Parts: sequence; structure tokens; C-alpha cells
Amino acid sequence: MTPPVTRTAAAALAAAQARLATLDSARLDAELLLAHVLDCPRTRFYSDPGQLLDAAALARFEALVTARANGQPLAYLTGRAEFWSLTLAVGPDVLVPRPETELVVDTALELAGADAVVADLGTGSGAIACAYASERRDALVVAADRDAAALSRARDNATALGLDGVRCVQADWLAPFAAAGFDLLLANPPYIGTAETTPLSRELAHEPRHALFAGRDGLDALRRIAADAPRVLRPGGAIVLEHGAGQGAAVRALLARAGLVDVATRCDLAGLERVTFACR
Repeated sequence: MTPPVTRTAAAALAAAQARLATLDSARLDAELLLAHVLDCPRTRFYSDPGQLLDAAALARFEALVTARANGQPLAYLTGRAEFWSLTLAVGPDVLVPRPETELVVDTALELAGADAVVADLGTGSGAIACAYASERRDALVVAADRDAAALSRARDNATALGLDGVRCVQADWLAPFAAAGFDLLLANPPYIGTAETTPLSRELAHEPRHALFAGRDGLDALRRIAADAPRVLRPGGAIVLEHGAGQGAAVRALLARAGLVDVATRCDLAGLERVTFACR
């Protein structure tokens, strides 16, 4: 009888790291994938490198490594992403939340006081809504998205995190909301232009196109949000928008044209213009 195929964790990780060698995070990605398969912390691979993987676990791990080597986002393969110290469930129906987007939350927390009524537009996984609600438990945060699958994902994340202040609403940007209903509007909308000639990264190519592209210049969603913001913002309210690194001037102009004031842009950790905000 042929003995079952097994391999130690150390050997499996070494082979996976070699297959993922083109990635800067090859070793980390391999460890996270194996920890996902074995449902254990990755520190175990240092304390017990001789742990044996049975044939089923090895096959599952190798399949995930192949998918990662082909450009599948790590978060889609594990079903989890970290954002603002929160663990969120994600999948191919939503964008993978990225560290740059935490600047939206940082800015929002500085602009709004207690008991704010907040909208997170195009919420996707609910990353922004959940992060804000986790810091301001007295706030009402409306997580809005027109995509039912994304909205279900956001609702599940808010429930899993025990964030009772998050309310999920199906909406096409600000269209269904009443006048002067919000103290704060937040959004990380699609902002890649269809006329953009730079190819998408292999990871972005796996993410939902409707959450990435917004017209030829990438500003269609930002135009709609900026134009309608004064209608739904209360006096003294604010809006915070994430955008592409080369779109700061255009977004500032959109907000100023809408009649908003104190328009300013903040840069991300790479020094790129990333978040623009304004007040009513």
C-alpha cells in the first residue's frame, strides 16, 4: 500500500515561499495561507516546524498557493482582511480594504464630534463604517451601497463586531437620503478611469470592476457625491473623500464648485494626495 502523502510545515512553507518568490511578502503570505488551512496561529510554525500536514491539508494549501501565485488577493483566499485593527470578512464581491483608506477614518474622527450621524457611501465590506463605529459607539453610521451582496457583507461584519450603531441601507450614493440628514459623509468610491492606460495590478484585476472604475476620467462617482453633498449635510457638517493620487486638484474643485468651504487635501504615508475633505 502506498503511504499517504505528508509533509512537514517547514517543508511546505519552504516550497510555497519558492513558488511565491516574485512577491515581496512571499514568506508571510505562505504562513498566513497555511495558518488558514490549519486554523492555527502562524507562530506555531516556529514552535513546531516539524508538524505534519496530512494529504488533504497539503492539497488545500498547495491549491491556495497556486491561486496566490496567479494573483488572487490573499484576503480573498483566507476570507479575512485587517483594517483599523478590526478583522473583516471579505470576498470577491467587495474590494479588499487597504491601509491608505484608514486616512479617511482618521480625518473623520477629527472632524466630527459625539453623537454624529454619519454615512459611509459605497461601503463595500463596511470597513470605513465599522472602523468609525468602533471608535465612536455613540454615533449612528449608515453603511450605504447599491450592491446587495456587498451590503450583506457589510451587515455581517458589523454584526460580528458587535457594532450596533451601524445601519445598512441599499442606496445609489446619496439619492434616497433626506435633506440635512447627516453630520458627516465618508466615501472611498471607485476612481480609476476607463481611459487609464496603465494596466491594473494582478491583484486589482481580481477585484470587482464596479468598485474600481468610474467613467473615462475616474471622477464620475466623485462628481455625483460632491454635487449632492450640500443637500444632505447639516450646517457645519463635513465630507471626506478618498481619491486617486493624481486627482486631488480635481476633487478640491468639485467640492468648491458645490459650495463647500475649508477644502483641503491630506497625503498618505507615501506622500501622495489621497483624501480630500470640506465643510458645509
